[in-house]
Amino acid sequence: MKANTIVTTNSLTEIQPLAADWRDFLALTKPRVMTLVVFTGLCGMLAAPHGIHPVLAFTAILCIALGAGAAAALNQWYESDIDALMKRTASRPLPAGRMDRQSALHFGVGLGAFSVLLMGLAVNLLSAAILAVSILFYVLVYTVWLKRRTPQNIVIGGAAGAFPPLIGWAAATGSVALLPALLFALIFLWTPPHFWALSLFVRSDYANAGVPMLPVVAGVRATRVQIMLYTLPMVAVAIAPWPLGLTGAIYGGTAVLLSAIFLALALRVGFNTETDQAAMKPERRLFWFSIIYLFGMFGALVADRLVLA
Repeated sequence: MKANTIVTTNSLTEIQPLAADWRDFLALTKPRVMTLVVFTGLCGMLAAPHGIHPVLAFTAILCIALGAGAAAALNQWYESDIDALMKRTASRPLPAGRMDRQSALHFGVGLGAFSVLLMGLAVNLLSAAILAVSILFYVLVYTVWLKRRTPQNIVIGGAAGAFPPLIGWAAATGSVALLPALLFALIFLWTPPHFWALSLFVRSDYANAGVPMLPVVAGVRATRVQIMLYTLPMVAVAIAPWPLGLTGAIYGGTAVLLSAIFLALALRVGFNTETDQAAMKPERRLFWFSIIYLFGMFGALVADRLVLA
């Protein structure tokens, strides 16, 4: 683990971070979050009715990954002050003093610009435009504007993470359609229950950092009710592609099963009366299952498309 360098100038002692190594820059991109972003983008591409050359497909997925990493890096650049106040994020490169903010800013801007430029030149302009919008939405709308101002931050800001299926579809077809729009809506509606479940059992972190997450502002009970309310339209949107004839029975059956489990877990959260963060087992189960849920839904979409093909 790197130590900080102590610099003494005219009797003034300052602590400066050592030069970051590749692991710190990788950490800035939030690799675990990027995995889900890349997966949904890839599934959107594979679900498209038109094939795409493997080289272009690889390039498009690379650009989605780089764009997601750029947004994450800029998010950490802007939020380094509040990251230092939360146990969950205090070990990130910036609050831990392993990297200076200017390096993070240059890395994020450079990575984002390169990803959009490469997507536009190598794939098509529509996918590049949607990628650019997704990066700017996450950084400017969610991180800068909403995160510190409103408990609805994750509701509106959730759109940023919903763009990858649209980008993947646009990369393959040069257009958008109803199915990728429904996939966008699915992730958009999935985001609040997912993050609010997390915020319930780490709400003290957000309170210490002054972030107005819903449990901090409205309380535990109100957050649990909102989780149930958002789950209902999410389930409807998740199943909708099947009766609309956009997918087959593999996706439809998977959507019904996984959505029923998600709803059951959301109801358990809704009727839970435990307020101790350490004892919030239903919330933890919902949070972890929500990740499995999204992987399962998009995996079933691809499997369904391959069978129909």
